[in-house]
Amino acid sequence: MTIAVCPGSFDPITLGHLDVVRRARTLFDRVIVAVARNPGKSGLLDLDARAALARTAVAADPVTADVEVGVADGLLVDFCREVGATAVVKGLRGGADFDAELPMALMNRHLSGVETVFVVADQAYAHIASSLVKDIARNGGEIGDLVPPGVADAVRAAVGRGVSDHTRAGRTGTGPMP
Repeated sequence: MTIAVCPGSFDPITLGHLDVVRRARTLFDRVIVAVARNPGKSGLLDLDARAALARTAVAADPVTADVEVGVADGLLVDFCREVGATAVVKGLRGGADFDAELPMALMNRHLSGVETVFVVADQAYAHIASSLVKDIARNGGEIGDLVPPGVADAVRAAVGRGVSDHTRAGRTGTGPMP
């Protein structure tokens, strides 16, 4: 049985993410979405909320209904070892994504032997990025056509509360954690 992990911060999960998961499911026997904390990103939704939204999103699609969702706290390669995955699937929207993902793919293979499979984004979703979704929501724009059902409401609620990983940690403002 071939097992693949689709990792990401999924803050929030988007239709582009779901497209990658859907296509990964056609390539591998078992797919696990690994929702991770990314200390390099300013989070809007907490880890549990992101995992719950991902579970709801994959369960609603017949192609991905059997996809599992887990929380990866730590190194991705450790999560892959724990679940028996031999591959990581990542979506690429363009050259900048490849430039960012290549060193991680090489390091993951170096550390554990896990291979990374890159899936080119569908044109219908290539413009969608979680960071853009959050920016649009923060400025009162409509995001319902960019995210799965229920996600827009969760994002709008978090934006309305001014919640982020930084404020939950007692920090305010923007920029990287010290």
